[in-house]
Amino acid sequence: MARRQRQLRKAGAAVGFVMACGGWAVCGCSGSGASAQGAQEAPGAQAAGEVRGAAGKLVAAGSAEARTAMEMASGGTRVTIRGEGVYDFGEGVGRLKVLLPQDPAGTRDRKPITELLAPGALYMKNRGAGVPADKWVRVETGALSDGNLVTGGATDPYVAAQVLRGTRTAAYVGRTEVAGTPVRHYRGTADLGRAARAAGGAAGRSLRAAAKGFATAEVPFDVYLDDDGRIRKLRHRFSFVNGQRGDTVAVTSTTLLYDFGVPVTVRLPAEDDIYAGKIADEPGGED
Repeated sequence: MARRQRQLRKAGAAVGFVMACGGWAVCGCSGSGASAQGAQEAPGAQAAGEVRGAAGKLVAAGSAEARTAMEMASGGTRVTIRGEGVYDFGEGVGRLKVLLPQDPAGTRDRKPITELLAPGALYMKNRGAGVPADKWVRVETGALSDGNLVTGGATDPYVAAQVLRGTRTAAYVGRTEVAGTPVRHYRGTADLGRAARAAGGAAGRSLRAAAKGFATAEVPFDVYLDDDGRIRKLRHRFSFVNGQRGDTVAVTSTTLLYDFGVPVTVRLPAEDDIYAGKIADEPGGED
């Protein structure tokens, strides 16, 4: 029971940690060829089917390098958090280095945070705010009110793809390129509750939490699929209510995937390497 309470305290502190970097805190918060051609010609149901199947295509691809960007806007304040790393879709694990923007006062830069993503868990190193430099912070993503779609400053690439399983509407926009790769652009709306039911497992638990914690379970998206049906670029637009101020926070999360099949090695921290003490709500909160 005591261990569970510590995990929940860490989950709440992690939310405040990422959101505080903007000067405002938040508490709770088928292949190629004929298939590609058919997707261009058929709107509606076929387009939605192509999009819903994109998560499965990533698992079949095995792994990829990833770049992320998360832009948050509230009350005239706008910040962008960037990440870069690798992800193994078969194992559901990844590693990202997340770069926070300069602190609100502009007096110093923040150290990059190393994040390890695993089914049901987020590990963060260089967490700051009183956490020893050699320790990791672990939070259960199912205990986060956003399911770690926002908290880590980078949406878990696998969970991001699972959101698309909840696609209700989708329309084919046209052909374009992402980083020199020909892609098909789709635009639509997904439902987090529906996505949770389709995803199941740890991803489903995260999406159920987000469906309850966000201001709305409806998630507008733009996704760009290559001719093998794999996601090359995915942009979600989330919104939730700021628990302290009561205003709505708008979040745009973008994930880029490339170099499919790249080797990925992710070693999760041992229990002794995980910090069990109290975590301050904001990075750099101690003097």
